[in-house]
Amino acid sequence: MRLNTLKPADGAKSTRKRVGRGIGSGRGGTSGRGHKGQKSRSGGYHKVGFEGGQMPLQRRLPKRGFRSLHRGRTAEVRLHELTRVNSDVIDVGALRTSGVVRHDVKHVKVIASGVIEKPVTLRGIRVTKGAREAIEKAGGKIED
Repeated sequence: MRLNTLKPADGAKSTRKRVGRGIGSGRGGTSGRGHKGQKSRSGGYHKVGFEGGQMPLQRRLPKRGFRSLHRGRTAEVRLHELTRVNSDVIDVGALRTSGVVRHDVKHVKVIASGVIEKPVTLRGIRVTKGAREAIEKAGGKIED
């Protein structure tokens, strides 16, 4: 193979359609735009989302913004942060009072990051698969 022999594959390149070049070309007259109407005119267009004067869908729906409705209510807790709690039974309230999570947190999930040596009992807290193994290995248990 040589650089001067390279060429595109068959069918990869096609010549552009030259419209408006007489009736013998097959694309003369209306030049593929059909008859009459806004889209047949030069400069005829409508805005994206325009629905002919009807209230567009993006204006009919309520504004929600980009803030998650659940943002700030769920917290992730690492394994080594569980040792900062004084009680043996750990729930969301115990994590709040010990300062591990903020006071407005509603849900907590323990993730497998760090190590845990002391046995703890988790109540009403979600746990990842790796964190569950680490807690049970340390002698703790999870009550759902």
